[in-house]
Amino acid sequence: MSKIVAVSNQKGGVGKTTTAVNLAASVARRGKQVLLIDLDPQGNASSGAGVDKAQAAGSVYEVLSGALEAQEAVAPTAVKGLYALTSNISLAGAELELVNVQGRERLLRQRLQGVLPLYDYLFIDCPPSLGLLTLNALTAADSVLIPIQCEYYALEGLTQLMNTVRLVKRRLNRALEVEGVALTMLDGRTNLGVQVVEEVRKVFGAKVYKTIIPRNVRLGEAPSFGEPICVYDPKSTGAVAYEKLCDEFLRRNEEGGR
Repeated sequence: MSKIVAVSNQKGGVGKTTTAVNLAASVARRGKQVLLIDLDPQGNASSGAGVDKAQAAGSVYEVLSGALEAQEAVAPTAVKGLYALTSNISLAGAELELVNVQGRERLLRQRLQGVLPLYDYLFIDCPPSLGLLTLNALTAADSVLIPIQCEYYALEGLTQLMNTVRLVKRRLNRALEVEGVALTMLDGRTNLGVQVVEEVRKVFGAKVYKTIIPRNVRLGEAPSFGEPICVYDPKSTGAVAYEKLCDEFLRRNEEGGR
């Protein structure tokens, strides 16, 4: 049985795409079949996963519009077992185009039904906003994973996200749960980072992963080479951290009898 995880935080620069790409890649390296869905018009998850967009038959835009079936648009990535539905700037106009479509919040959910039996996990990289695209992701997902950076104002805006999650759960997707909270961009040399970790754990409790993703130069370099960190530099501190996060993610899901 497959599971859809939306990786979401409307605050930009929190490591959302980095987490979506590298967690998906690490899960695939454990022998799972994984689909990474790039729902951000910037398309950073697609390039970060090593997808040659020119070789892709289509993008998530064509899937949402009904021009292509989801599996027709799926492209391979730099990691065995990891596939991607790519994104490009065409997706930016999708919210306007879909605004008058009946059942517009459920379009992604409907379009993914045909591919669910093919994958163990589907990760959706959401745009840094709470618009129609993110609403589609939350309606399609079984759970939402929230990256939070270990910096000042870390919890800023999260009230709005959690209100949106509650609204979606009440009106569109009763099964939606918080998958977990991933702390990112920790600078261990500062007291501020430690204080933020304590604050986030007070708010989210056991939902916070024990693994904390550090600030790491290699993590920042990897996307420009079109490779997840587990391929670009598997011995870097960033790669090791995402492998540990993957351990926690799989343990929670597979020991829990997903």
